[in-house]
Amino acid sequence: MASSRLNKKGSQVYDPIRNLWVAALPEELVRQKLLHNLLRLGFLKGHIAVEKELKELPHISMHTHLPDRRIDILCFAPNLHPEYSLYPLLLIECKEKFLHNEALEQVFGYNEYVKAPFCAIASAQEIQVGYKVNQEIKFLPFLPSYQELIDAVH
Repeated sequence: MASSRLNKKGSQVYDPIRNLWVAALPEELVRQKLLHNLLRLGFLKGHIAVEKELKELPHISMHTHLPDRRIDILCFAPNLHPEYSLYPLLLIECKEKFLHNEALEQVFGYNEYVKAPFCAIASAQEIQVGYKVNQEIKFLPFLPSYQELIDAVH
């Protein structure tokens, strides 16, 4: 991670999406590295939500039985749903250490509410991007660009 994104003592890192300094905890460093990669890959800053509760998401806020859960990163895109100007494209769960089945279950569980066509789990060492094809989940071991995900949906 570039030192310009860490404060002088290294105890905080700048979040370009929330426009604030946050504690440089291990999972936060994974999240920030991923956010910078998302921006580099063409995702729009204004279409990325960070650490939002499910009940804060406009397209599902009307549900009365939402779990009290917070998503790590959610990327939106226009023209994915006829009722919403922006709709979830990619839901990402960040983990401090190596990826495991519980992380997959967590992100796909959240996605039962979010309904993004793509879900990912990411650690400092790897990323797995999952998507459904005929009720089977397939994975990519890399993060596609924004345009590649949009092209895959349309």
